[in-house]
Amino acid sequence: MKKTQNKPAAEESTSVRLDKWLWAARFFKTRTLSQDNIELGRIRMNGVRLKASKEIKIGDQLEIIRGEERFIVVVKALSSKRGSAAVAQTLYEETPDSLETRTRIKENSRLMPMPGSDYHGRPTKRDGRKIRQFMAEFDPSKDF
Repeated sequence: MKKTQNKPAAEESTSVRLDKWLWAARFFKTRTLSQDNIELGRIRMNGVRLKASKEIKIGDQLEIIRGEERFIVVVKALSSKRGSAAVAQTLYEETPDSLETRTRIKENSRLMPMPGSDYHGRPTKRDGRKIRQFMAEFDPSKDF
């Protein structure tokens, strides 16, 4: 009869799979989303793309790109189980530079909204006239 060897509990807590940690730290809602973002190269360690099975340790610095946001975090604790948001925030610490950059970008985007974001639905009759007038001014087929 073959005996299986179990890892000691202390050894299990020294490293965790990257995809599980990202899910437990609540950067992504599902492990599948976590794995997909890792495969797309949106998670890096020291500028190097990683694989979902990469074992991370306490003290590792990760660059996480999620949508328009870019986080640079240092791993402070390990967990492969998803907990509350308060628990998830104890798993990492965002670097001051990253936090400052994110707040500056968020403030700039708030002050300068996306073009066309104030339009709602179809243009009114008045708006249509203004659009046609504007387009007529720049019509290259007109003789000057």
